[in-house]
Amino acid sequence: MIRKSGVVKKIVTLSVVGLVLSIFCSMEVFAEKQGGILRTTHRGNPPSLSIHQEATIDTVFPMMAVYNNLVLYDPFKKIESMDTIIPELAESWAWSDDGKKLTFRLRRGVRWHDGKAFSSLDVKDTFDIVRGASSKRMKLNPRKLWYFNIENITTNGDYEVTFHLKRPQPSLLAMLASGYSPVHPAHIAPNELRTKAVGTGPFKLVKFERDQRIVLERNKDYFIKGRPYLDGIVITIIRSQSTRHAALVANQVDVSYPYDINHNAYQTMKSQAPNLVFVETTSNVSDNLIVNTKKPPFNNPKIRLAASLAIDRDAVNKSIFQGRAFKGGAMLPPPWGVWGIAEKDLKDVPGYGDAEKNREEARKIMKELGYGPSNPLKVKLSTRAISDYVNTAVLVAAHLKEVYFDAPLEQVETGNWHAKVAKRDYQIALNLTGVGIDDPDANFYENYTCGSQRNYSDYCNPELEKLFDKQSAERDFQKRLKLVHQIDLQLQKDGARPMLAHRTGYTVFYPYVKNLIPHQNLYNPWRMQEVWLDK
Repeated sequence: MIRKSGVVKKIVTLSVVGLVLSIFCSMEVFAEKQGGILRTTHRGNPPSLSIHQEATIDTVFPMMAVYNNLVLYDPFKKIESMDTIIPELAESWAWSDDGKKLTFRLRRGVRWHDGKAFSSLDVKDTFDIVRGASSKRMKLNPRKLWYFNIENITTNGDYEVTFHLKRPQPSLLAMLASGYSPVHPAHIAPNELRTKAVGTGPFKLVKFERDQRIVLERNKDYFIKGRPYLDGIVITIIRSQSTRHAALVANQVDVSYPYDINHNAYQTMKSQAPNLVFVETTSNVSDNLIVNTKKPPFNNPKIRLAASLAIDRDAVNKSIFQGRAFKGGAMLPPPWGVWGIAEKDLKDVPGYGDAEKNREEARKIMKELGYGPSNPLKVKLSTRAISDYVNTAVLVAAHLKEVYFDAPLEQVETGNWHAKVAKRDYQIALNLTGVGIDDPDANFYENYTCGSQRNYSDYCNPELEKLFDKQSAERDFQKRLKLVHQIDLQLQKDGARPMLAHRTGYTVFYPYVKNLIPHQNLYNPWRMQEVWLDK
């Protein structure tokens, strides 16, 4: 089976897929054991239980185990690519010769947790809703533009569905493999799924007690025989990061919240509990500035440039990430990412290079606009009220002060954060942006397209969007990569969403937790059907 980025024609036969599934579903490397409750933590209440309506790991992490996708990134492969996509609700898939039709043959005998049968109508309904082609509506729809290229979705009986595209788009399969892309039941209104969860996945939602815990139990009727191994998962909500860490060290939980431990915490926890397993990866999450370009003062591009020039990115990396983050553009940089720009190629971009020269330029801009030490520009710097955001925001406020901004910090409760920035109810903000997959289509269309709900800065460059489409349709990987770098450099020069760092972090667990393999992407390895406890 050939799977290469940029190759559109793809035929996956049932016999080959059957072999892959046979191997995938019968791995006996560690003599897996049934039973046990996996204990983990959460940093707060998820804003809702509907993955499609949220733009945060806070929903994906607990809910991904409840649902299934058509296809999925192999949980055993740490680095995700087109080569690591495996079937899930689909048994097979096939591209048409012109790259404009993607057909899935579906599994039979799959049932929703409420007992109703899964069919092709559920697939059509889900993605018609997400792409805005249904009379059904969701309260929020942050990834609508992932699927803008779909012209129609048709079914052929209960077990075949075809995505008809306006033009070739190799990345559609990658987007469908993201943890952000589950299939939802057509018989339940989408906004009902904000407060309840009915999936086909390996675990069922038992209860969600706000500020206390989320409880999942094993789906005994799961369509993969012998899965999941666990009897259940208990996710305890602990807002304090230090308290979460202490619970892990004390073995009150088995697994950390995803990527919750930085290098300083790693060193401390390693000495306290040397038997813990620490897995460091990137998360495909960047620390960045978003600015409200529709309202003063950041409707002035000179003010936006000055703010970007103020930030010493090397100091952010050293102070916040202990030197273990990466400089980059919009796309995840190498060696973890496939599409990102290397740091050496960013040296001439405003905000990179020598920090003091950047600040001198910023001060000059601000003085020309009438600001100075005795007359700073007063703005409110907003961020989400959790440590991952606040720690960086405090440093950003100090950097802005160096170039005549007075930017007191506004901390916004987690449940209100995404709604606040979606409504553009801010001036300037320290944000963390996670991309569901390492692919330009998911990032560019979601975060930089004119009118996208998640384009929080309302950056709009119609000419550059033509290149978005050109790279998206390009089936030659090297040609597409060249276009992606051209686009990314322009986004950085325009200050569309000034990038501060691409962070790394540790997911931590005890050695008896088996088959838990964090990926280089935060959003995709939490199906949990392969995880088991050796105790």
